[in-house]
Amino acid sequence: MALLPVDDALELILADARTIADIEHVPLHEAWGRIVAEPLIAMRDQPPFPASAMDGYAVIAADTAEPGATLRVIGESAAGHGFTGAIGRGETVRIFTGAPVPEGADAILIQENARPLEKTMIEVIEPVQVGRFVRRAGLDFHRGETVIAKGAMLDAGRLTLAAAMNLPALPVHRRPRVAILATGDELVPPGADPRDDQIIASNSFGVAAIVREAGGEPIDLGIAADTLDGLNRSIDSAQAAGADILVTLGGASVGDHDLVRKVLESRGLELAFWKIAMRPGKPLMSGRIGPMHVLGLPGNPVSSLVCSHVFLTPLIAKLVGRTHHVQAVDAILDVDLAENDVRQDYLRAAMSRRADGTLVVRPATKQDSSMMRVFAEADGLVVRPPFAPAAKAGDTVRAILLRRI
Repeated sequence: MALLPVDDALELILADARTIADIEHVPLHEAWGRIVAEPLIAMRDQPPFPASAMDGYAVIAADTAEPGATLRVIGESAAGHGFTGAIGRGETVRIFTGAPVPEGADAILIQENARPLEKTMIEVIEPVQVGRFVRRAGLDFHRGETVIAKGAMLDAGRLTLAAAMNLPALPVHRRPRVAILATGDELVPPGADPRDDQIIASNSFGVAAIVREAGGEPIDLGIAADTLDGLNRSIDSAQAAGADILVTLGGASVGDHDLVRKVLESRGLELAFWKIAMRPGKPLMSGRIGPMHVLGLPGNPVSSLVCSHVFLTPLIAKLVGRTHHVQAVDAILDVDLAENDVRQDYLRAAMSRRADGTLVVRPATKQDSSMMRVFAEADGLVVRPPFAPAAKAGDTVRAILLRRI
């Protein structure tokens, strides 16, 4: 049977994924990285009053038409301490950046263009036009205006904007709960004293970090032994925790001790596919148990991390109402590559920038999927489609960024 292409596998994973309907209202200081569940409407104008963009003097522009004109200073307007009166012809108010423009004024004469004559008089050096250096009320947005759209991710800029809109708490989609289960008698947690035939369980920590980066909430189910009872208890825990996604690590291959698929099917798994044309990551499994998505990742650490970037991150994004766009870029190959076979390759690679900003990529010499250090030191993944021809140093290739370069 032909292996399922990567793009087809991703399409099947996302096909029946629906945005989580649950909405939470969280305070601004807890909303970074969350996804807006409802359009955000401004509660006031910004700025809420005509404000000065510069330090200087609030004036009637017509009074400055002739250089050498003199104006009488009748008060001061500072941020948080506006002038309460109005100015008339021949009058001015000392004003500072961000302060309310007094009633009657229609321009700001910057302080460089005004010469103090005495305590209450100034001389105009250069004329100023109507509206100059005045930020009109509502220049940024108006009360009642939809300013941040549903589906937007709350980054630093949008959080600042929401605060200015006078919104102390924001409606966001509940984070997808992602239960992560490591499987295998050979695994022990970090800090344990492993036997000679055991290894340290490491995958779950990296997968949990990817879940957090994608906007999900990881739930650590620990390590399940290679027994039917152990696996069933872990799946019970995932369902009791209300997991939207169950991620299993290992145990989905074809060996006598690989029981994960058998147990999941006994629990009603609707299998979408098993095994894909990908390297690393061939033994990938996807399906559902009722409303819970199931993603069975390979046991090899690097395979599980690559598959999490390619499949788990887009699934989480869809559950919170976002369209995931892989950070794929063009890069110049620094070494020769052989032609590819039937599987799509994701080569761990170092990346750098030339002086002109061009990205240069050098795949690691060793690509074994058990080599965690190679993955940890990689800046990106060079994507080699099935049957890609041989590539020479200097050719352009596509790469997925793992970190900012």
